[in-house]
Amino acid sequence: MTTCAYDTTLRLLSSRAPEATVCPSEVARAIALDGAWREAMPLVHAAVDRLVQEGRVRLSWKGKPLSTRAGPYRIGRASRF
Repeated sequence: MTTCAYDTTLRLLSSRAPEATVCPSEVARAIALDGAWREAMPLVHAAVDRLVQEGRVRLSWKGKPLSTRAGPYRIGRASRF
């Protein structure tokens, strides 16, 4: 299921403008069964951590870059992707 969160994150980002971001809960809602998106959040966080480590996404909050996932955050495409 983490792979699903990984792929869904990339798919959501690719469907938007290059500078756009997505909320982790949006990814969770896209993969959750029966509306149980909160239960999917640990999978989303794990996928996001992997995407950050691979350099595929960047994290921010209120327009300010974050080096790691902490508290509320938004997910954006890394500049090289």
